[in-house]
Order: sequence, then structure tokens, then C-alpha cells
Amino acid sequence: MRRWIIHILMGIVGASIGITVLPWVWHLFGQDANAFNQEIANGLIGAIIFVIFSFFMSNFLMRALKRLDQKITRVNLSKMVFNFIGAILGLMVGVLLTIPLSLLGVPVLSNIISFILIVGLLYLGYTVFDKRGDEIFKIVFRKRKETAPADKPGDKEETSRSSMLLDTSSVIDGRILDVLKTGFISDKVIVPNFVLLELQLISDSADPLKRAKGRRGLDLVNSLKEFANVEISTKDYEDVREVDTKLLRYASEIGAKLVTNDFNLNKVAEIQGVVVLNINDLANAVKTQLIVGEQVEVTIIREGSERQQGVAYLPDGTMIVIEDTAKMIDKKVLVEVAKVLQTSAGRMIFADLVDSK
Repeated sequence: MRRWIIHILMGIVGASIGITVLPWVWHLFGQDANAFNQEIANGLIGAIIFVIFSFFMSNFLMRALKRLDQKITRVNLSKMVFNFIGAILGLMVGVLLTIPLSLLGVPVLSNIISFILIVGLLYLGYTVFDKRGDEIFKIVFRKRKETAPADKPGDKEETSRSSMLLDTSSVIDGRILDVLKTGFISDKVIVPNFVLLELQLISDSADPLKRAKGRRGLDLVNSLKEFANVEISTKDYEDVREVDTKLLRYASEIGAKLVTNDFNLNKVAEIQGVVVLNINDLANAVKTQLIVGEQVEVTIIREGSERQQGVAYLPDGTMIVIEDTAKMIDKKVLVEVAKVLQTSAGRMIFADLVDSK
């Protein structure tokens, strides 16, 4: 059925071009009085030529239509609207530009060149809005917001800055839920839908550990939905596959802060100017602050790496290394802080034994 439609359309196009162009061709060869130089004959000749041509081009056109169908099924509704607007604008500009050409009275300029110009600008408008439609909309929308008297300057910026975007690692980590429960976060927390899809893939993994992490992440998202300031966003980028790239692009577009525990994503985000909030940095910042000379009671857990050293841990996980306690495992002792070191792995405390129980 599609092949017949292609043949019919090509015949109509050929007839139109024949009626328009063939009189000029006859005149060029001095055949103005030719019996075939009639409107019906010219249209019929053009239609026959293009129909014959369509039989040779039908396979190519069918493949092109198939690719077009596949692209249409993948394009979301907003992108289709942008493409339609771009095509209409390109068509309007092309028609306006052909008006001066038609006034010149030259058949080639008023017909063939005009047709090529219209088709080219239509394609250009379609392509520009297909690739940059979101950005064009943002620019137009921003200008309208700036010129609107009822809007306060900076409202949009403040809204964007008060948003936090969660990545997959921060959701799997789970500590963001505890932080939200404390009430310290009043900003809008956004969980993109493409992060949920990645969690689903992880939860379907053959690796039991990955599967457990993915399911824990999905359970945590269900718990996050109970908070009023948490939003599940349906925003996606069909032209991007990597979740990290989508996150960085989304955060850049809305000016949100990115919450992540991924070291590499953290570095890339800093390079691209995206504000990063690291849960590990937050955990280190709220750990108990001990100063040299302060005494604390701990339980020796295991031996240290050096002779006669014992290792204990504070409730927040900070490691304390105590001299002369290697033989006091599982005993509770009173120690005095001798040195506090901040390393890339966290905080480490060295202490001396004061008393044992």
C-alpha cells in the first residue's frame, strides 16, 4: 500500500513540475509551437517521468519512511510539538523569501529555486527545534518572566537553587532518608525517572549483592515519596544513554544541586560547574569532634597494625588506635586523646590508655 502511495505522490509532483517547467524547456529549444506544449500534455509527461523514477527509488523511500516511523515512535510529545513548530516557522520564512524571487519573473528562480529554498528552510527549522527546542523555549520563557511586572526578580533562580537532584548511589546509600527525617532539608528533592529505571536494572541483576542494593534503593524511593518536598520527575533525554550524563544535564538545566556518593561523578560535576553535595562529606562533618586531652570510654575491638596497639570505634564509626591495649580485646577502657588526624578515608584518632575496667 505504501508503495502505491509513493507512486501516486511522485506522479502528482511530476505533473506539477511538468506543467511549470516543461513550457520553459520547450521555449529553450525553440519548440513553442510543439503539439506537446500543452498544459495537459506537459503534466502527463512530468507524471510519467516521475512515476518511472519512483519505481527505481521505491526501496530507498520505503527504508526512509521506515526510519521515520521508528523515529516518531521514539520521540516524546513535547519534542514532536517543537519539531512541528520549527517546521512551520521554516516554511513561513521560506515562503516569505520566495516572494521577491517570484516578482523577478524568471521561471527558474520563481519555481525550482523557490521550491528548493522552501524545502531547505523547512528542514532547517525542523532540525533546529529538534536539537535545541528545549533551550529555545527556556530563552523565550526566561525573557517573558523578566519582562512580566508581576514577577519578582530572582524567583526562578531561587527556586532552581533550592532543588536537590538524587543520583543512584545516593539512593542506594539510604542515608538521605535519615537526613530528611531530621528536618534539616527543606529544599525540593528530585528523583528522576531514569534513576528509577537504573535501580530496576540493578534489582534484576544476577548478582545477589547488586540485586539486594537495587531493591533497597527502590524501597527507599517509596519511603521518600511520603515527604512533601520529594518529587519523582518524568524528565528524560532520549538522545543520551548514560545516566550520569543525564543527571549532569538535568542539574545544569534547572540549576539544581547534585547529591551523590560517586567519586568520579563528583569530579565531573565540579568541572562542569554543577554544585555537588556528598553524603560522605556530610557524615564526616557531623562526626563527634574530640580534642587532644579529652577522655572517652571505648571498647577494644581488635589488635592494631603495630605491636601493643588496640583498635576501638566511636558510635559514629571513627576509629581510635590506643597504645598498650592489644591484650584488652572486648574490654572497656578509658583513654585520653593524644592526636587527631584527618585523612582522605576519614578521621583517625590516636589515644593513650588512662584506666581499664
